[in-house]
Amino acid sequence: MSYVEELFSIKDKVAFFTGGGGILASAISEGLGKAGAKIVLTDINEKALMNQVEKLKSMGITAEGFVMNALERENVKEVAEKVKNMFGKIDILLNAAGGNIPEAVTSDKVTFWDLPVESIQKVVNINLFAGAIIPSQIIGKMMVENPEGGVIINFASMSSFRPLTRVVGYSAAKAAVANFTQWLAVYVAKEFSPKVRVNAIAPGFLITNQNRYLLLNEDGTLTPRGKAVIEHTPMGRFGEPEELIGTIIWLASPASSFVTGAVIPIDGGFNAFSGV
Repeated sequence: MSYVEELFSIKDKVAFFTGGGGILASAISEGLGKAGAKIVLTDINEKALMNQVEKLKSMGITAEGFVMNALERENVKEVAEKVKNMFGKIDILLNAAGGNIPEAVTSDKVTFWDLPVESIQKVVNINLFAGAIIPSQIIGKMMVENPEGGVIINFASMSSFRPLTRVVGYSAAKAAVANFTQWLAVYVAKEFSPKVRVNAIAPGFLITNQNRYLLLNEDGTLTPRGKAVIEHTPMGRFGEPEELIGTIIWLASPASSFVTGAVIPIDGGFNAFSGV
């Protein structure tokens, strides 16, 4: 193994995904699997989950799948214990669970004053509690008890830096995910183990099941919002899920051994562009 290969190696590392049946997690799981990691996918959507597990296995990747509700602490604990018994450890936690719902989005017809609080709460629960806090409580504790430590990677957003219009619950939750990432990184390093690192990626605009209706019309053309996004992205296009893999491997490998508490934009320049 060359120096560079060793530096970025995640061979035989056990990578545990929440939201594993989603578009982003699916692409990343394939990338990590090709790099030699053992993949554990969890998701509340059994069909999407098992389809991806079978795809990984067909590629020769070691993969297991568990139906799991990341909002239910005991369910997460039960699954995590099964994985620990199966592989002996969990090296990488990828908190990919998240998303948005139309009921928590403002529009020409629905103002913020009219949004059901329950809908906003649901989005915050999905992205903050299921998407970061609860899995980190369970698996983070396992990592601090492991002499080798581990890596937690949260999924932030462009909304983590500046709130995006219309998506009030999502913006609030993703800002909280970025803040929580920094808080947990400091807490774990100072109170338990500097060998457990906590970082986040902040994907720019990639087409997913959750945002498709906001960015694309039914005929595939750009919505006004989609056009605004492209105009504000210096690289002039949407990102591809596969373009997240390199950063994830860097964060999960020894190459980033002194990186913790960071939120890394992967956005084609969107966050850096002021618009002028």
